Amino acid sequence: MERRLTLAIALSLLVLMSWSAWVSKTYHPENKEVTTKNAPPINIPEQPAPSLAVERVSPPASLFKFTQEKLEITFIESQAAIKEVVFKAYQNYKLPLRNGFFLVDNALLFKKESSSNAAVTFIHRDQNKEITKKFIFSNANYTIDLDIEMQNLSALPLKMNLPLILGALYFDPKNIQARYQEVTVATKDKVLHPNAHQDVNFEKVNFLALRDRYFCALVEPESDNYGGFIRKISPQESEIGLKPTEITLLPGQSTKQKFRIYLGPQDLKIINDTKPEWSTVVYYGTFDFISQMLLRLLGFLFQLVHNWGLAIVILSLVIYAVLYPLTLKQMRSMKEMQVLQPQIEELRKTCKDNPQKLNKEIMELYRQHKVNPMGGCLPLILQIPIFFALYQALLRSVVLKGANFLWIKDLSEPDRLFLLPKSLPIIGNEINILPVIMAIGMFFQQKLSMAKSGGAAAEQQKLMLIMFPLMFGFIFYRMPAGLVLYWFINSTITLIYQFRISQEK
Repeated sequence: MERRLTLAIALSLLVLMSWSAWVSKTYHPENKEVTTKNAPPINIPEQPAPSLAVERVSPPASLFKFTQEKLEITFIESQAAIKEVVFKAYQNYKLPLRNGFFLVDNALLFKKESSSNAAVTFIHRDQNKEITKKFIFSNANYTIDLDIEMQNLSALPLKMNLPLILGALYFDPKNIQARYQEVTVATKDKVLHPNAHQDVNFEKVNFLALRDRYFCALVEPESDNYGGFIRKISPQESEIGLKPTEITLLPGQSTKQKFRIYLGPQDLKIINDTKPEWSTVVYYGTFDFISQMLLRLLGFLFQLVHNWGLAIVILSLVIYAVLYPLTLKQMRSMKEMQVLQPQIEELRKTCKDNPQKLNKEIMELYRQHKVNPMGGCLPLILQIPIFFALYQALLRSVVLKGANFLWIKDLSEPDRLFLLPKSLPIIGNEINILPVIMAIGMFFQQKLSMAKSGGAAAEQQKLMLIMFPLMFGFIFYRMPAGLVLYWFINSTITLIYQFRISQEK
């Protein structure tokens, strides 16, 4: 791959990773543009958070675990809330909710009334009211039905307005999932992916969701009289939830509120089979459309070969084939520039005191040899969005979790050929061989693309010959093996064609 593309992607990757790390540690903006999937970007007006009746106090935790075929859920009995979910089919991955589906009222103390393989029921009773929360589980998918029934036991009308917390997002730098945490809010006419660091309200919410790198929690109220909110509860923690319209229960009167919940992987096939409207939770940012297309293609290839690693290899070949005409033009343009390099160096010596004449002579040289110095730009413009779209897709693709290929045990993690007994500087205790092989290949790529020159230019090329492979080896060293595999295959094919073109006369 041409040096300009390599440099552009390397610098972009460094900026992307540095920005993500900095945001997770320090970024707590007051206002931020909210992007949407089905509508142009809008600005959410700053509004006060939902008024909660009392200051939040955590009651004594009495935990118990509910186990079913797909999930193991840890409940906080006193809150009738979900602390965390363990997904058995995905290497017991944990999704922490902290206080999922908690009704915001510290006076409510629940007790488990019943528990079976299909449902768990909690009840709170005092002199004024009785509240029952029933979680009904499905063995067919990752959905849960939540029924909340409220009854007025007093002799006076009772006003009820209890927000329902979906869960909390924890932005502490020590939390390795902090950079992946996001919120999705679906209203009647748009889907929002707002900044979770600010307090904000939303009207008429169809559903809202939170997610980490691989899994998500989603809640959809049956009625349309719910708003949504994001509320900061500490400098490093926000919670999201639903806020109902206030209702009044007459003595002896009861009401039932129904919700549908999804606690599961961010797998588009699973989500679409459950409810297609929920698929907007799976969002990859600026290049979302390209990411979605590439993931669909990757899924199709997996159906053919039944191995995710092999599917990534074929995907690399397909993408390279699609871009090949432009890549070939880029390589030929690069070779033409290399052929002219000695003459350009000579012009620089003879016109070193006259920059204007130098530029004029170089442009005349290009004209005589019919060389376009910008000939490699279009391939760069197309390849960079594709790379970053695939970067986001593979980085967050749950289907790669636990998938193996050759010596790689998990394509969603570094390949980890073996572990050292002690950590070493920079690389730690992991020996990841795939980024090392990729860096060696890039060394030969750089060597093939070096133009014949002398003086300072030659010294600069020698420096870059070493620096580029080391830089990319460092950047990719701890990246998911699936992404490194894609880049390795792409670089290897490029190296082969570059060698062939270099042999042309």
